[in-house]
Amino acid sequence: MSDINLELNKVSKRFGGLQAVDHVSFTVTEPQLIGMIGPNGAGKTTLTNLMSGTLKPSSGTIYLNGRRIDGHPPYDVTRAGLGRTFQITRALGRMTVMENMMVPGLAHNPRANRMDLEARAHEILNLLTIDHLTNELSRALSGGQRKLLELGRLLMLDPSVIILDEPFAGVHPRLQATITDYIHRVHEDGKAIMFISHNMGAVFE
Repeated sequence: MSDINLELNKVSKRFGGLQAVDHVSFTVTEPQLIGMIGPNGAGKTTLTNLMSGTLKPSSGTIYLNGRRIDGHPPYDVTRAGLGRTFQITRALGRMTVMENMMVPGLAHNPRANRMDLEARAHEILNLLTIDHLTNELSRALSGGQRKLLELGRLLMLDPSVIILDEPFAGVHPRLQATITDYIHRVHEDGKAIMFISHNMGAVFE
C-alpha cells in the first residue's frame, strides 16, 4: 500500500459569514494524479491556499508526509514537500529565465553546487521546450511561456506533492499540450499531482 503524502480531515474555512470550504476530507498518495473540478467561486483556490499554508483553516487538520502542517507558513510547507502553482504566474520579471530557475533551487538547497543546479535547470527547461529562452527576461515571455517557467521553478524544489491551480488559464492551446505532456512525465516519475480546474475536459486529458 502506498504511503499517504497529503491528508485533509474535515477542513473548513470561513470568511466572516461566508463558508468558503466546508468539512473537506481526502488523501493523496504517490503516484496519484487526481483532478479537482468546480466552477469559479467554488472554493478551489481557497482550498489550495489552505493546503499550501497561505491560509489557516478555521477547523480541521492537514498532514503532509506524516507531519501536521495546517497553520504553518508557506515556506515551511514547501520544505515539507508540497509545491504549488498560481492562477496568475509569479515569475520575477527583471530576472532571466535561468535566474528564475536558480532562485528556488538555491532556496531549497543553499549548499548545492551551482553547476549541478544549472544542469538540473537546463534539463527541466528542455523538458518544457523553453531551454532556448534561458537568457531572456521573464517579463518578455508570453503568458504560456511564463506558465511553463512557473512549472519549471516548481520542479526545482523537488516536491513530493504538486498542486496545479488552473495551469491552463490564459495559455495558447499549443502550449497546453506541452503542459499536459509535462504533467504526465512528472507523474510517471512518481510525484503525486493534484490538478485543479473549472474545465472538466482539461482535467480528463
